[in-house]
Amino acid sequence: MYLGLDIGRQFVKMVTVNKTKDGFKVLDAGQRLVPEPNQAFDPDKTDRFHWVMAVKELLRQQGLNPKRVKSVVSGISGTSASVKQITTMEMPADELASAMTFEARKHIPMDGTDAVIDFQIFGSNEREVDKIDVGLVACTKGVLSNHMAMLKECGLKPGIIDVDPIAITNIFTYIKDMPEDGLVVILDIGSVSSSLIVWGQGQQYFTRDLPIGGHHFVKEISAEKDISYTQAQDLLNSDGLSALQDSSAIDGQKISVAERAVYDNLVEDVRRSLRFYAKQTGQSFFLKIFLTGGAAETPGLSDLISSKLNVECAVFDPFEGLSGADELSISNPSQYTVALGLGLRGGLDE
Repeated sequence: MYLGLDIGRQFVKMVTVNKTKDGFKVLDAGQRLVPEPNQAFDPDKTDRFHWVMAVKELLRQQGLNPKRVKSVVSGISGTSASVKQITTMEMPADELASAMTFEARKHIPMDGTDAVIDFQIFGSNEREVDKIDVGLVACTKGVLSNHMAMLKECGLKPGIIDVDPIAITNIFTYIKDMPEDGLVVILDIGSVSSSLIVWGQGQQYFTRDLPIGGHHFVKEISAEKDISYTQAQDLLNSDGLSALQDSSAIDGQKISVAERAVYDNLVEDVRRSLRFYAKQTGQSFFLKIFLTGGAAETPGLSDLISSKLNVECAVFDPFEGLSGADELSISNPSQYTVALGLGLRGGLDE
């Protein structure tokens, strides 16, 4: 059994899976609020103590004894790690490992002497002979040490530690058939930030962290409606984007209060990122945008993104077609994308 543990800013999520001869079977999934229920979420007042307590409560809630969990796969968020695809000369594995430290200093904005680096070979570069494409991942030693210390405080034995964008990519490519042409875009909308991922077969892998998430949606509704944070959260879940519309508008033409600033800002961040990708790679055939994460199912959000960017947009269900998924009782499947991708990583490494 593999436990995928996603320690988010507002929720901790877990998914357990077993590897079978045909693939994977989902055993269980659950989530737990980091702040106390019915209290306003304040990311600036959340610390390790809150996450440790939330993980312990989640394990207890799901009937898991941390001492009996043998394979824990956890993730570091895109805000705390760097992921970049580079092209380098083809060389033996031991030489490549040494070369990656040098490459990381060139390509990743952090002090290479204080970095923990890992990489994965994607394959031969389609444009240059004797060169290969490599996925380079790095985080600081401090980030990794803090993450492992937190897992130990939860009573868990740290296992594989992945990076959230890679976990999302793994579960997406396991569930979906990647098209031969064109690019897929995934927007993982968390509580305080979102991760944008772009890639396609033989195309450049790209990920960027965007500083807007569901927490900002709720804050704007709370401010505009002059209601509490928890009331605003309930309103966002029920009414979605229309919660910020002015019902007094004439002729049924509802005009957004503050012009839906927080949603428009998110869309503009996505637009700028896709333009950057197109400029860097010369590729701009974006087939579809998939939304995932805790705020992905915000009513009206996928329609807004589709209309603003003129690209088809839909919510991604990470449990689609997976054995055992129909036996789960969960209300927001896309909230578990990272946790499920982490769980799969344990089996993929066998």
